[in-house]
Amino acid sequence: MEKKMNLKKGDFVVVISGEDKGKKGHILRAFPKTGRVIVEKVNLIKKHAKPSQRNPQGGIITKEAPVNASNVMLFNEKLGTVSKPAIQVREGRRIRVCKKSGDEL
Repeated sequence: MEKKMNLKKGDFVVVISGEDKGKKGHILRAFPKTGRVIVEKVNLIKKHAKPSQRNPQGGIITKEAPVNASNVMLFNEKLGTVSKPAIQVREGRRIRVCKKSGDEL
């Protein structure tokens, strides 16, 4: 069963719970089926990589790991606070807007 997720790639979010609480960043990838997102510079892990053609040196690579979408919330830079997205129909198009300010996302 696919979970309903209001977040998309490129959204600016803030982490609201967990080890990285308070960190902000853009969503790099979204996984609606599992309800997880990858946010830049959040939930960093170290991965040991064998030498390959792409990475001939090998070594330890630091990269972002997915976090649960319920642990992040959309951040409105204009208001400087978090808010939920809402869907409105304008001129026959469905548009995502900020619930607090009504600004288009």
